[in-house]
Amino acid sequence: MPLRPEPGSVPDRPGSYQFKDRHGRIIYIGKAKSLRSRLNSYFQDSRNLHPRTVQMIATATSVEWIEVATEVDALMLEYSLIQRHQPRFNIRLRDDKSYPFLSVTLRDEWPRAMVMRGKRKRGNRYFGPFGHAHAIRDTLDLLLRTFPIRTCSDNKMSEHRGLGRPCLLFHIEQCAGPCVGEVTKEEYEELVRDLIRFLEGHTEAVVKNLTERMHVASNALEFELAARLRDRLSSVEKAIEKQQIAGTRNEDFDVIGVHDDELEASVQVFYVRKGRVMGQRGFIVDKVEDVTHPDLIARVIEDLYHDGNPIGMPKNVFVPSLPEKQALYEEWLSAERGSRVQIRVPQRGDKRALHETATKNARESFGRHRLKRGSDHNSRARALEELQRYLDLPNAPLRIECYDMSHLQGTDYVGSMVVLEDALPRKSEYRRFKIRDVVGNDDFAAMEEVLSRRLKNYLDERNSGADQPGKFAYPPQLLVVDGGKGQLGVAQNVLKSLGLDQEIPVVALAKQFEEVFVPGKSDPIHLPRGSEALYLLQRVRDESHRFAIAYHRQLRNKRMTRSVLDGILGLGDVRRKRLIREFGGVRKVQEASLGDLQALTWLPDSVAVAVHERTQGRA
Repeated sequence: MPLRPEPGSVPDRPGSYQFKDRHGRIIYIGKAKSLRSRLNSYFQDSRNLHPRTVQMIATATSVEWIEVATEVDALMLEYSLIQRHQPRFNIRLRDDKSYPFLSVTLRDEWPRAMVMRGKRKRGNRYFGPFGHAHAIRDTLDLLLRTFPIRTCSDNKMSEHRGLGRPCLLFHIEQCAGPCVGEVTKEEYEELVRDLIRFLEGHTEAVVKNLTERMHVASNALEFELAARLRDRLSSVEKAIEKQQIAGTRNEDFDVIGVHDDELEASVQVFYVRKGRVMGQRGFIVDKVEDVTHPDLIARVIEDLYHDGNPIGMPKNVFVPSLPEKQALYEEWLSAERGSRVQIRVPQRGDKRALHETATKNARESFGRHRLKRGSDHNSRARALEELQRYLDLPNAPLRIECYDMSHLQGTDYVGSMVVLEDALPRKSEYRRFKIRDVVGNDDFAAMEEVLSRRLKNYLDERNSGADQPGKFAYPPQLLVVDGGKGQLGVAQNVLKSLGLDQEIPVVALAKQFEEVFVPGKSDPIHLPRGSEALYLLQRVRDESHRFAIAYHRQLRNKRMTRSVLDGILGLGDVRRKRLIREFGGVRKVQEASLGDLQALTWLPDSVAVAVHERTQGRA
């Protein structure tokens, strides 16, 4: 337990506080409008705190703080300290790639356009970031036909200056040839200014200028020049088409889309300038600490705008939910921009549609991240080793089975069994159970029925000595049930009644993902957030839930679409469909007389009688 500060020693002022462990390492950094109130909230009954906070308090041995003048200063200080120390209990934002920018090197005597990654240099102009480098190169290739500034390195330019002849790009009209004096300094600077204006979103002026020059050349009978201007205009229009229209003209805003679960979040950001998407960025957030959705949005905003925005601060930031201290973040962003910035939730129209697109991209990126992590051999090996260690298993659980129930107010009760082998889904081993003996809503009884049926089948197949293994021939090395102590008790009772309690380990995964209940312990085991073991259990629980819901929906839809003609002896699918087709619908079949039915040469008289009795309510 950290040393609680002496009463009255903590100032009632804004600031940042740091918890440290026994080695002096900072393990958590926070900010507060009042340091006194915030720190006092940590020293209360642990039952009122989140398990992650309790774990942090238990690890810490001291707490320190830094007082600042304003709450905005506390926000900036907290972010700087987190970036410097990377505390283990603070959430972490990780770019899933190094995003490329389009840079115009205004620091050079003859500025060049280039695709770059990494640290940006003061004085140059940057546009992006873009999702893919080829997206920039395709756009740049089109723009160089209209704004032919150099793209070569300084060494390459010096080489051709010494040779006295330009490179190939000059001959194909994608460079104005500053290396050999084919363009004056003033003309070149005008090209650079026009390119930057275009990239900033001022496209109308560029199109208007090229169009007017093309008409002037045409009227002066300078058809070769007019053709070149026409080609340049075409290239500009194609480049404009590559930028998605995202709102009305002259609007500058950013759109943040988020998809998350209890452990991670995927974030996608669209940078919109002058009504067009000018850049995109995505990253993954590790939820090491317990955060609400507004807290998560606040952390994302801090990371995005702490060092300013690569293409300038927007007037509006559209988010899925507002941060708790909206006014504080708006004050900070407004100071960075020099004019008012608003944080809003889009409600309708183009911005709502673009936000849905950003959220969809975040969801797809989240799926790719999980798939990549799940398919990585080293991650899977670590997950199995960690499960063995944390749960004190005799062996690494190479076969894991997870069970879940699904129903709607006690109807269409089903159970699911999903299987991971070597930490990968083995879908051919998945099984589903339609509950037979449970009346009403009783998850415990349903779980007991499913486990009993599965494990009795295993024992029957093991004792049969059959040459070919059946569908329940292999026992799990870890049996996981979705729920808490109650579900764990049911599973233990089933295993014990069948004599398998010493053979098959069982655990229950609580709703709080990092809590795992094991036999013989009243308190749950807390798996570390960020551990591969926790991600593996989350994945198998999500898959069992999905599989159970899919089967439940299938049964429910089948029941809801059952017709009066189902279950009639002699009336199979083919005859039923033909009967409905010939009469023009089920209702027409119900209205048909016995004579009408017997008149069908392909329908046996006995079946016609059965259909008539059923439709008339006599069967």
